[in-house]
Amino acid sequence: MYCIDNKQFPCSTSLTMKYIGGKWKSVILIHLIQKKRYNELRKELPMVTERTISLQLKELEEDGLIIRTVHTSKPPLKVDYELTEFGQTLIPLLKSIAQWGKETAATNKRIEVV
Repeated sequence: MYCIDNKQFPCSTSLTMKYIGGKWKSVILIHLIQKKRYNELRKELPMVTERTISLQLKELEEDGLIIRTVHTSKPPLKVDYELTEFGQTLIPLLKSIAQWGKETAATNKRIEVV
């Protein structure tokens, strides 16, 4: 049993999913393997609403997986996102998930790559 902020997780898998679970967190994280500006991330994820991206980024930041840097030196305001050292520990897992998806898409006749 694992416990974070009085929330219990019955196993290590459920603990992992607390950090990367949901429809978009792992997708955002894999895009942030390379440091990105907010607008770059939005362009790479056109099927995700701006509100959803913002909420997911906030949760990822609160969980210590990403760093948000605001550059206020000159207008317009620029915001960068990048993985923290803790977030970087997920890179092998994220790449394995992506590879599994590619292999599954290549071998499963029901999946259409568009």
